Amino acid sequence: MLVLLAGIFVVHIATVVMLFVSTIANVWMVTSDGSSSLGLWKNCTNGNCDDLLYAGEDALKSVQAFMILSIIFSVLALVVFIFQLFTMEKGNRFFLSGATMLVCWLCVLIGVSIYTNRYANPSGYHHGYSFILAWICFCFSFIIGVLYLVLRKK
Repeated sequence: MLVLLAGIFVVHIATVVMLFVSTIANVWMVTSDGSSSLGLWKNCTNGNCDDLLYAGEDALKSVQAFMILSIIFSVLALVVFIFQLFTMEKGNRFFLSGATMLVCWLCVLIGVSIYTNRYANPSGYHHGYSFILAWICFCFSFIIGVLYLVLRKK
């Protein structure tokens, strides 16, 4: 049981780190030759970063907001898990941390889906590592949330 808890804790920390990286890094879309990249915050060409041309669009602002919310809920779920680990009675389930992680999962789903629908199809570009990390965080946050819901403290 201790190994399972430690494994979930490590995957949760990895998810938090990947959410930070995917939200902060400006590599959601990359040109085929790798000279230019687009992110949630900046457009970088040959090391020079400028504001995005579509920075004022509501869809991009909602993607930014949902990705930031996913980071907040993921960190909150981690804190709640640690708190429950030391204060919860044996035999109880980690419902609060699981529910918080599933809210994180929902925020990632909404943010990345909006970005995929609205911005991920320009010609000459392919998906960058931030975009891929965000989808990996989507999977990890769902798995962690479900594991928290079914996990009992023994």
